[in-house]
Amino acid sequence: MKRRLFQTALLCLFGLGTSLQLHAQTGVLRVSAIPDEAPTELQRKFKPLGEYLKQQTGMDVQFTPVTDYAAVVEGLATGKIDLAWLGGFTYVQARLRTQGGAVPLVQRAEDEAFTSKFIVPIDSKAKTLQDLRGVTFAFGAPSSTSGSLMPRHFLLQAGIDPDKDFKNVAYSGAHDATVAFVAAGRAEAGALNASVWDKLVEARNPNVAKVRVLATTAPYFDYNWTVRPGLDPAVQKKIKDAFLQLDPANPAHKEILALQRASKFIPTQSSNYDGIEAAARSAGLIK
Repeated sequence: MKRRLFQTALLCLFGLGTSLQLHAQTGVLRVSAIPDEAPTELQRKFKPLGEYLKQQTGMDVQFTPVTDYAAVVEGLATGKIDLAWLGGFTYVQARLRTQGGAVPLVQRAEDEAFTSKFIVPIDSKAKTLQDLRGVTFAFGAPSSTSGSLMPRHFLLQAGIDPDKDFKNVAYSGAHDATVAFVAAGRAEAGALNASVWDKLVEARNPNVAKVRVLATTAPYFDYNWTVRPGLDPAVQKKIKDAFLQLDPANPAHKEILALQRASKFIPTQSSNYDGIEAAARSAGLIK
């Protein structure tokens, strides 16, 4: 009887050990993204990508939406988020917050030359950025690269100081919301990123018919996928390889890339975003 109980205990311990070992091998990859679009849209875009990352890494991939940009930065800095979709400015903030510990892994090929669109109501008399003096203007979120920082940067280059030359400045919180603001007359002009604009046009969003593009910015580096400081280099490699292996010739991969509005993913590096940091310091957004 004692021998049988001993054997049973050994089997239980062996089973527990195996379970713990499998759990350690599997792990959890906690993912988030800046809330630059509606939460339901972010979830829809991430679902097939999350399933793909789970297959490629062998980890349990969990997506956690956040309410604002700062929460993503803090999540990476405090180790509550392992992987995050960041805009260029948000990455710079994460880089500074973590003393260079946050690591950008990949970006879409499109992010090497990203642009923003300035929009006005369809019946606006404005023909150039100079004609926007005295209007009410809508940016996206304050920490948005393509919805706030870079449009502000290019306005300043054009001799327009948003804090002095606009009648009022509002922040819609997201790119699609900016279009809605201008379409509804809540702002006389606004700025959003070209990718969301193109998506809304393709989807025949009703707000698009009520506005038009006034100008497009010069290109700049923008979005990337960044991992937290201290994430296991082996896990980092699995994540990076998974993105780089996405092939538009593969129907399953094509769907993932289409949702991410990417032709493909390419490696990126921290120095790509030095220009974004310089623009932020020039605009007084980083002291």
